[in-house]
Amino acid sequence: MPTRRTVLSGASAIGAAAALTGLTTRTAFADGTTVSATTAVSATPAQARTNILAVDAAMRGNYDTLRANVVNQLDPVIVVDNDMTGGTYYLVSKGTVVEQVQPVDPVFALAKSIAHTPLGIFSICSPSLDPNNILPAQAQYIDPHDLKMVAFNGPGNVSWVSALQAFSTTLDTARQTLDSANLPSDTTGGSLRDSCAYILDKAHAYIATTIRTREFDMAGFEAFTADVYPSIRTNMYWASRMQIDGVSKLMTRWRNQIGGAWSGLYVVVLSMWTTYVQNQNSIILKNFMDQKQVTTHLIDLMTAQTPSDPVHVALDNLARIVQDNIAAEMVFASDQPTADALKDRPDLLSTEILKLLGTSTTTATTASLTQGQVTQLACPFHNRASTMAV
Repeated sequence: MPTRRTVLSGASAIGAAAALTGLTTRTAFADGTTVSATTAVSATPAQARTNILAVDAAMRGNYDTLRANVVNQLDPVIVVDNDMTGGTYYLVSKGTVVEQVQPVDPVFALAKSIAHTPLGIFSICSPSLDPNNILPAQAQYIDPHDLKMVAFNGPGNVSWVSALQAFSTTLDTARQTLDSANLPSDTTGGSLRDSCAYILDKAHAYIATTIRTREFDMAGFEAFTADVYPSIRTNMYWASRMQIDGVSKLMTRWRNQIGGAWSGLYVVVLSMWTTYVQNQNSIILKNFMDQKQVTTHLIDLMTAQTPSDPVHVALDNLARIVQDNIAAEMVFASDQPTADALKDRPDLLSTEILKLLGTSTTTATTASLTQGQVTQLACPFHNRASTMAV
């Protein structure tokens, strides 16, 4: 088996021989492996470029083969599909799902469902907002162009009435059967039953007034959301409590089950763009991982939509990350910044592009953190947000 040193020295010798003799040369190794080099031949520019691109195509084929094999070596792995149930959890070993669990109590989804009532009303009526009649307190936080994209019908259009009536019927049905849902009555964080009842009652009254006047305006809507916001916070408490309890119990069981191998655990959490920074599952999970591994082994993966096969998507991406981490240090051993780029999220060409554009790496990194990777802790009331860099 040729070593890295003998392959490199052999390749140099081939290049020299070809230059001096103009003939095809071949170097044979002890195990029968040969490496050949040929003289230049004539080709059209198009064919020459095709031949050049074939190098990358061959590389990608070999890269994909390696990735497919690495998938079957990954162990142990937890994949989390951040769905409406609070998360579907998959315990994976060497490419095989060992166990699939939805650990969060159904109360999680029930609490969130009622808390989404104001957003449901807004989604129906917002196309008929008046872009020129936004409350001053909100206007400073709203992009006028974005507003026009949402308020595409404009004031005076009442096409929302029938949809709002249908939504009201759904809300009323939930209210009428609320007492049969056996919601928690523990008052530690507030009664979930009472908070749900309050939100539904106030929504019924607001919708009735809005339909009667045939007018949806931000002043009236803000008054409604401000009124129900404390109850929404109660629902948020219950959803969070259910998720923490359920995930913690599952992680404790899996950690005991896996034993010593737990220290090398990989966790991949798949979620939509709006929830992938400081995702609730990731916040809980990091407390159960080897703290020295969290920064490299806990991966929040943004998806454009809920994948049909979350395990495949997670393992495919994780294999890329793992093999790139190793490749980075071996392929670019003489340039640590480039190696770091290969095994992290920056594009390999980013440094050169920044230089050509006259932008410092430090400035660009700071801009990236403040614009693209920040935590928006948005408050439903007054549309305020607190920005925290991660």
